[in-house]
Amino acid sequence: MIRSVLSAAFALCCLLPAQAQTIVDDWASVKAPPAVELKKVTVDPATTAFLVLDLVKATCNAERRPRCLDSLPKVAAFLTEARNRKMTVVHSITGATTVNDIDPRAAPLAGEPVVQAVANKFIRSDLDKILKERGIKTVIVVGTAAQGAVLFTAAEAAFLGYKVIVPVEGSTSESLYAEQAVSWLLANAPGVGANTTLTRFDMIGF
Repeated sequence: MIRSVLSAAFALCCLLPAQAQTIVDDWASVKAPPAVELKKVTVDPATTAFLVLDLVKATCNAERRPRCLDSLPKVAAFLTEARNRKMTVVHSITGATTVNDIDPRAAPLAGEPVVQAVANKFIRSDLDKILKERGIKTVIVVGTAAQGAVLFTAAEAAFLGYKVIVPVEGSTSESLYAEQAVSWLLANAPGVGANTTLTRFDMIGF
């Protein structure tokens, strides 16, 4: 009797469709969502800061992140525009890097603050204090890696009540997947998406 029951149970199991062992097995069927909508935005230079994050030669190079290297001309052009309009510019470095490690095209000028912090540039740094002292209400965030400095600094800025603008061609990584995922998260994450605008440099007006 017991043997018959076990045989029947085994046969039933063989007829049932195979189940994924973990949720990870289901991810192969994921289809990427539509690209986020890029929007025009107008900023007031007097209350806006341009945050240029971790554009150091050790990671922004042809070997590790060629897309970061490709982004530098556009970042540099907007950096010039921001300075011409007297916008606050803040730079960041991470780990053991120094200001001298920043790519010359994105390097700070005298008087421009530089913070050294982990991926979230507000953690254990004076970034929030620097912004508040200058009356900053909006931050434009660029840098590398998208899934590190850009994602966590932009999200924290949104949580702190700043309006956040991310030009997508200035948010780079070693993979297109990471860049896409970061853009989706910034546009959709609770507490972040409502305060964040995804855009391009040429869609930012003054």
